[in-house]
Amino acid sequence: MCYHFLANKLENELHRALLAALAVLAAFSSGIAAQTYPQRQIQFVVPTSAGGGTDTMARVMAQKLTEAWGQHVIVDNRPGASGAIGVGLVAKAPSDGHTLLIASAGHVVFTPSLVKVAFDPLRDFAPVTMLTSGPLIVVVHPTVPANSIPQLIALAKARPGTLNYGSSGTGTSTHIGAELFKSVTQTDLVHIPFKGQAPATTALLGGQIDLSFNTPPPTLPHVRTGRMRALAVTSLKRSSIAPELPTVAESGVPGFEVSVWYGMLAPAGTPPEVVTRLYQEIVRIIGLPEVQQRFAYDGVEPVGNTPVQFAAYIKSELAKWAAVIRRAKIRADG
Repeated sequence: MCYHFLANKLENELHRALLAALAVLAAFSSGIAAQTYPQRQIQFVVPTSAGGGTDTMARVMAQKLTEAWGQHVIVDNRPGASGAIGVGLVAKAPSDGHTLLIASAGHVVFTPSLVKVAFDPLRDFAPVTMLTSGPLIVVVHPTVPANSIPQLIALAKARPGTLNYGSSGTGTSTHIGAELFKSVTQTDLVHIPFKGQAPATTALLGGQIDLSFNTPPPTLPHVRTGRMRALAVTSLKRSSIAPELPTVAESGVPGFEVSVWYGMLAPAGTPPEVVTRLYQEIVRIIGLPEVQQRFAYDGVEPVGNTPVQFAAYIKSELAKWAAVIRRAKIRADG
């Protein structure tokens, strides 16, 4: 019995020593990886076609990262299936930091609740940072007799099912954000989907729809000429883009928030040191005056939260929007 006890003890000690050695080796390897990263061209996968917010964001980041690190950063557009094709590609990519995802809230948070996907947004990615965030603007046609969110709610409740709102497409932030508004205000608004923001804006200008939750760049010029009436922004805090506009939350709908954000994610298993190096460099880039000027033009503001903060935010957003999508019975087009 003494022999077996000593043998088992020795085996356990050897096992612990081996695990400790492997941990040291892993830490050493990760440190080397961070020091030598990047070793080759970096690929930004964008789950949309060229043009538009996500693609623009990726190209700004790619140019600045190329300048900083001397390694070429390319943008690889992989549209389709509400973004699931591009997102799924990065989920299966090598976890070495050379294939990264630049995605919007919709791709990471909405898509898994809208279509069947081959990835898990929490399990399959190592979030790096949220690049930017911006509000939508609640706008109405000038003929709609509402000058504030409380007046809009009262009008919708007095005329249930008669006011309609346009969106840039089923399953987009301009659609799902409006559905959250309907849910929390208990109003009945009719959804009219369009194929993009431009035709939805044209329809609002022409009076074919009553209101919409629009992104700022195509909206504010028409607000300033009086062809649309802006009621509020959907962020929790007032936006520097239109500080004169109240938030929906301060207009009588406490806690209401819809943010259109863009973020960078790496495949799960990417060494923490590589994620940290990426995070630090991206935060430096989004702080550059010329980059912030471009963000302001696009109606968004820099964020740069930590990988841990970004991961927690994605988790909370998944739960929030899955519930909205489920209640509204939304399914993606085609």
